[in-house]
Amino acid sequence: MGKVNMGRVSNKVAIVTGAAAGLGAAIATMLAREGARVVLTDLDQKRGSLVADQIVGAGGEAMFLEHEVSDERRWLEVVDKTLGQFGKLDVLVNNAGVQFVKRISDTTLEDWRRLFQVNVEGVFLGTRTAMSAMRQNGSGSIINLSSTMDRVVSVNDAAYCASKAAVTHFTKAAALDGATDGNRIRVNSIHPGLIETPMVEREILDLARLRGDVNTDAVRAKWDALCPLGMGKPEDIAYGALYLASDESKLVTGSELVIDGGHLLKR
Repeated sequence: MGKVNMGRVSNKVAIVTGAAAGLGAAIATMLAREGARVVLTDLDQKRGSLVADQIVGAGGEAMFLEHEVSDERRWLEVVDKTLGQFGKLDVLVNNAGVQFVKRISDTTLEDWRRLFQVNVEGVFLGTRTAMSAMRQNGSGSIINLSSTMDRVVSVNDAAYCASKAAVTHFTKAAALDGATDGNRIRVNSIHPGLIETPMVEREILDLARLRGDVNTDAVRAKWDALCPLGMGKPEDIAYGALYLASDESKLVTGSELVIDGGHLLKR
């Protein structure tokens, strides 16, 4: 991470969930590099604190909070601590998510509920809580991480696909809500394709095991071929979040920002 400068989100305050690794860490780091004061949240306190320390070490402002995104009370505490530390909330990135690779017949009700608690209820709770804080200033940007899997389905990912479809549609309804009563609270979704993150690496490993492969080469090659531009990096998604967090996107709400290397072109 380079030195902090007066960048595209200077003086903004952002919360990024699931920020201990992968997309969340990349987004939090980029927002800080571009001048935002960032609150990183995650269940992984050790890795989340490390990312926050790296941001501070590079001259940025950041703090880490342990956070279960399906806990309604914890959301209130996270936003209250953000307001107490930085005085306002301009940006929320609902990035935290979970995934598993299972056929429907192997998916338990507990599996289904846990995935929806994090991927959908977490987004709802975060959006609702952030909107309440953002209405104090009448503006803000909420960025929900959906996926190309909201429309590209897989026999092994039914629950995940359903959860991301819910996030996409909820985002549009929330965008209407954020624009009422004279407010300019923008709500948009980002739709990553196949991105090299720890979550995707785990899915590749799980799929290889289901196929009986001793290594992941075949699955990885197939996935890379699904995208005309190949698999992406976390920074590719972070640039999209930076745009939606900045005032450059002040007229953008209810939109779906697809960053997928052409994945949807081959569905």
